[in-house]
Amino acid sequence: MPELPEVEGVVRQIRPVSIGKKIEAVAVSDVIRLSKENGKEAIIKRIEADGFIERLTGAQIVQVERRSKYIYFTLRKDNEFLLVNHLGMSGAWFYVDQLQSIPEDKFRRHVHIVFTLSDGNLLAFSDIRRFGEMRVLQQEGDFPPLLLMAPEPFHEGALEHFLALAESPKYKNKAIKEIIMDGQIISGCGNIYATEALFKMKIHPKRAASRISRKRKVELFESIVAILQESIRAGGSTISDYRDINGESGSMQNRFGMYGKKQCADCGTETKTLKIGGRASVYCPTCQK
Repeated sequence: MPELPEVEGVVRQIRPVSIGKKIEAVAVSDVIRLSKENGKEAIIKRIEADGFIERLTGAQIVQVERRSKYIYFTLRKDNEFLLVNHLGMSGAWFYVDQLQSIPEDKFRRHVHIVFTLSDGNLLAFSDIRRFGEMRVLQQEGDFPPLLLMAPEPFHEGALEHFLALAESPKYKNKAIKEIIMDGQIISGCGNIYATEALFKMKIHPKRAASRISRKRKVELFESIVAILQESIRAGGSTISDYRDINGESGSMQNRFGMYGKKQCADCGTETKTLKIGGRASVYCPTCQK
């Protein structure tokens, strides 16, 4: 958390308030500076705090895009480069006139990076748990894991990519839940939406991919895409700390059929939980086989 729909929502809001504007000043929290002094890498990766400030100050924001669960800021200063951001578990962007305007105290207390834009407003990044990341890259390939991401699930070729890997020797005997949470197989689908898609399809999360017909795999992929699109329209899911740039929560959590449920919404059976791919997986032992 956040997954693709939440990141997409943030990007759609950042884009109109930032593109074409210049970053006039950059502020970095003492927490980040202290982590650097202690040889750690809180949020800002592979560049010192002062180097980060120097590189971004004066840069114009050319484009803001989403790739899987990442936000790509294309910046121009002499030449174009990238600022790639992952929200982690609790990262949030806010577009405000002053930091005191950030709606909730828990976010105000954990602001770690602030861009003063040329319109006088602030684009502030808050991260309560500090699992978020920011990387300054000359090009995407400078951080090789980005090149391993699967095609966007809404794009042509994504289904074929999913089927080819799910049926490959490397993955075919793995649990289907683990497969669809793997960003190299499907981009942007994490625990929440994998849980919902498997429940909708009545597939047990631990069922091996090889024990699911190709027709059902296609239907599962289509279900994932539909759920991601529905969540985008609903403003994403707010489980705990997700907020959009105005501090608003999403509403997709009100539509869940299985994630976080104690009873199956369809048959009333008490749900069960097991661990798959390091994540807790909730399912209905009656409906999902």
